[in-house]
Amino acid sequence: MLAAAAPQVDDDELQMRQYQRDYFDFLDDGKDQRIYINKVTDMIQQNSKRLIVNLNDLRKTKPSRAISLMKNASKEIISFQRALTEMVEQLDSEYARNKDFYVGFEGSFGSKHVTPRSLNSRQLNNLICVEGIVTKCSLVRPKVTKSVHYCPATKKSMERQYTDLTSLEAYPSTAIYPTKDEDGNPLETEYGKCTYKNHQTITLQEMPEKAPAGQLPRSIDIVCDNDLVDRCKPGDRVQVIGTYRCLPSKQAGYSSCTFRTIIISNNIKCVNVDDNPTLSASDITKIKRFSRKTKGNVFDILARSLAPSIHGHEYIKKAVLCLLLGGVEKILENGTRLRGDINLMLIGDPSTAKSQMLRYVLHSAPRAIATTGRGTSGVGLTAAITTDQESGERRLEAGAMVLADRGIVCIDEFDKMSDIDRTAIHEVMEQGRVTISKAGIHAKLNARCSVLAAANPVYGRYDEYKNPMDNIGMQDSLLSRFDLLFIVLDVMDPEHDARIAEHVLRMHRYRHQGEQDGEPLRVETDVDNLATYVYFRMGSHCV
Repeated sequence: MLAAAAPQVDDDELQMRQYQRDYFDFLDDGKDQRIYINKVTDMIQQNSKRLIVNLNDLRKTKPSRAISLMKNASKEIISFQRALTEMVEQLDSEYARNKDFYVGFEGSFGSKHVTPRSLNSRQLNNLICVEGIVTKCSLVRPKVTKSVHYCPATKKSMERQYTDLTSLEAYPSTAIYPTKDEDGNPLETEYGKCTYKNHQTITLQEMPEKAPAGQLPRSIDIVCDNDLVDRCKPGDRVQVIGTYRCLPSKQAGYSSCTFRTIIISNNIKCVNVDDNPTLSASDITKIKRFSRKTKGNVFDILARSLAPSIHGHEYIKKAVLCLLLGGVEKILENGTRLRGDINLMLIGDPSTAKSQMLRYVLHSAPRAIATTGRGTSGVGLTAAITTDQESGERRLEAGAMVLADRGIVCIDEFDKMSDIDRTAIHEVMEQGRVTISKAGIHAKLNARCSVLAAANPVYGRYDEYKNPMDNIGMQDSLLSRFDLLFIVLDVMDPEHDARIAEHVLRMHRYRHQGEQDGEPLRVETDVDNLATYVYFRMGSHCV
């Protein structure tokens, strides 16, 4: 049986050498445009160890290698990295001495471009591209890859290589650290000659605005090694390219049928949230036609189209529209930041459509997160330090306001929060960042978001015989951070109640052919068109 297994190993090695020759021919494009020779030269000059390869270029020159790379990523990446090392040795043999070089990928992935929710077993060992938002980051730890030991009795040195399931080879080595040689002589570790690599684990969660309503967002763990550590922080929206792999687990010598899955990354790209929105030609046509029809009265028509099921509240709707559009952020020469986010609070009697206004903003804003005051704590809104159950390490976990960076946070029942929890958002509302100094971790996270809050008065209903400060019952330092504050009253007026009742009946009275009973009347500017217009104006930095 051993004699039969030996040719199989040779065949695999010959196959990987053929892969290596193909990748070397791809990198050696001196007769063509010299794209990757120049990239390798720039990598050497910048003292870097990772080369970013575009998959579209690989498909043009080596289509068979590109197809095999997407399906069997581990072997292909090992062969690619060997070819890259060979190329660096030809260009600069001194730089390539005692160094490992790595390959990262970018470009179009087609069906392999997924989210944490759409990952499944068919994509195991494939090269995939996953998008999401970083919620947790572990500390950067060193991981030993090679240890050197010296024996004073025999005056000989020995080396030992270490791999685990997160390595490309996926053949874990022994975890026993040698202390004696074969003859029982004690060994001394030469720490200066040992080789280590940086290791970090991050958790990627699907974006809140893309998660289905009523379902928990899915997440996946990402393993980052070497130069990929500290590429992102909690709250960043990133695009991770890597190999999807499962890790078998054993309990009492038996393996369960469910495995933990991870992604071994080879490239991490931060998705810039300040980019202009991508709009189709039909969206641009609708926006231009809408601007021509309104004849310069765009703001009033958009304000009336906001939450058409709610009667009245004209000034509140205009204020909410300004909050959706946002202001212009300014960074002065001395580094001072003047926020462009507008904060708004609605406080008043029950049954005055405050919560419905928040729900409408939640569905029409491009990026919005909803929360309530009763089920929210201060660290849940900002950030928290948690302990990983598997490794016992400290992790930094982002809160709702960090996840809603460049978006809107809708907080309902704001008065139900305790004063200590409300104090935690003071810095976010004015400075646009969260500062954490806990458990030996000091970090600053971006939380440049607008706050739309709804609250009830202290006595349940607004008491007209008391001044506004007694009715609101909140700190002046918190109220000063809200740019707009509206007191909504439920006025007992028969004529006003009759207009509200007629507005509700009008929505359910007229129906088109095919509409079901009770379905509300659709207006000309629906939620989708309004959201598209708001998205367009936000991308244009319009006030």
